[in-house]
Amino acid sequence: MCGIVGVIGTRPASPVLLEALRRLEYRGYDSAGIATLVNGHIERRRAPGKLANLAAVLERAPLAGTAGIGHTRWATHGAPTEANAHPHGTARVSVVHNGIIENHAELRAELEAEGQEFSTDTDTETVAQLVDFYLKSGMQPIEAAGKTFGRLHGAYALALIFAGHSELIVGAQNGAPLAVGYGEEEMFLGSDALALSPLTPRIAYLRDGDWTVVTRRGARFLNAAGREVDREIRRTAHTGAAIGKSEFRHFMEKELHEHPAVIGDTLHRMVDPGTRAVALPSLPFDLATTPRVSIAACGSAFYAGLVARYWFESVAALPAEADVASEFRYRASLLPKGGLGLLVSQSGETADTLAALRGLRDADQKILSVLNVAESTMARESDAVLQTVAGPEIGVASTKAFTAQLSVLACLALATGRARNALSAEQEAALTRALLEIPAAAAEVLDRHDGIKRIAGLLAEARDVLYLGRGPCFPIALEGALKLKEISYIHAEGYAAGEMKHGPIALIDSTVPVVAIAPSGPLFEKTASNLQEAAARGGRLMIFTDAAGAEKLRGVAAETVVLPAVDPFVAPILYAIPVQLLAYHVAVLKGTDVDQPRNLAKSVTVE
Repeated sequence: MCGIVGVIGTRPASPVLLEALRRLEYRGYDSAGIATLVNGHIERRRAPGKLANLAAVLERAPLAGTAGIGHTRWATHGAPTEANAHPHGTARVSVVHNGIIENHAELRAELEAEGQEFSTDTDTETVAQLVDFYLKSGMQPIEAAGKTFGRLHGAYALALIFAGHSELIVGAQNGAPLAVGYGEEEMFLGSDALALSPLTPRIAYLRDGDWTVVTRRGARFLNAAGREVDREIRRTAHTGAAIGKSEFRHFMEKELHEHPAVIGDTLHRMVDPGTRAVALPSLPFDLATTPRVSIAACGSAFYAGLVARYWFESVAALPAEADVASEFRYRASLLPKGGLGLLVSQSGETADTLAALRGLRDADQKILSVLNVAESTMARESDAVLQTVAGPEIGVASTKAFTAQLSVLACLALATGRARNALSAEQEAALTRALLEIPAAAAEVLDRHDGIKRIAGLLAEARDVLYLGRGPCFPIALEGALKLKEISYIHAEGYAAGEMKHGPIALIDSTVPVVAIAPSGPLFEKTASNLQEAAARGGRLMIFTDAAGAEKLRGVAAETVVLPAVDPFVAPILYAIPVQLLAYHVAVLKGTDVDQPRNLAKSVTVE
């Protein structure tokens, strides 16, 4: 969600902060701001909307100073206005915040009774006003900050600067990530390593309850009890290279075209090149004796988990369940001793998935996470991590990270099947070969834009769209509907094709397009029957299938996109690509903000 940066050093802070904020745009935001210390006084520049608006403000009214904090805000309390944009503060202190202060109303009432005057609707201003109150009472900045942190309830990452203290930034973390970057005669704070990587490769991560006192020459860390603690300085795997769109119009378009390379790179980490067999990193638990796997994730990662549930049960004979993480944490799930908790997240910081991880840990489950960020909070709290190799994903709507997650989960299912003797070596080899063919097949899909663009032209005028799939392709119908909603703002629903007669068929007429994910295979005939029923009621069918399926559905579909024939086991990975491409082309036709759709954030770090 919100992005935090801070810098303290010898060069002008404002350009450094603005560039770091640009690297945090992928998280989603609706306003932005910067505060620096100028001759000991706090000065701010803020703007609603995109960073270009803030840059324009800074061009008209530049900010001096070598220490400062910056923020991209995704509104939770208070509308996305300039007044509600961060940094917030008083003449004595300025603060930026990611998260939600749950007891802000009680603190505000207390502070207003003491004479503190609020000027915004945000929960964040409560932090600044509480620190200000303690400063006015005679406390020094570090003491006032520490006392404030002890009174906050909720999830937060914070960075504060203080008037008259140009050599000091104080940060804190509880439930939302914060990192400290080490430079030469300068130091940095950031929400993640991606923001800091152009500035320094040397990063230390706070733990929940930690706060940090940062000066130009270093940082010291304290825990929730106020005792000094050590936090390891690591070299981040992120590079400082600029993240650009290359020749593409949008980051999402660029990332869609990276599917073949990402799938290939991910599989190469999971498959032994000599034996062509799955070779996972050593795991600190035995897949052969695992009684059940419990999968938790959010958004597209949850759909990847739903596909994995089919795979675990079909190729590994392992009971599996998959839950939306925000629901799993409140469900009284009966977990077997020695079970496996499997978490899926691109960022490794998703608040609900992280809470599910901790719930699984409390239930004595082994924890395995599938992540794209090896330095994330979830990575640090897992027993083991299987890393996707998607690279930075800037577009808010997940694309290449999704197919990378599916690739890892497919390899995990095959390894589990072999460990449990549910698969023979020959079966594993055949399915592994099918996986290794996906990058080439994905490249073919990306070359078949014309049919997808024709469908996009039909969908762009629709008010409602129905997506259908069966078996492990049912979650791909969900993914297609989600992508269309996310970036084109068209209402869409994904359904299991067999459920169409149990309600959704009432929606079908000539104005409601039906998009079907229908590869040939064991479930094709059932799906085809459902599509015939839709066609008989005037439905306009747009079908993604292979050559064999297209032949059997001749005359039924208004539009057919023929994809390469693949083994049914790997079809979900391949068929995810055209449904994402379809959503992209619809959004372009409608002229929406493809990379940063309204109201959405890339990394949802609060409930």
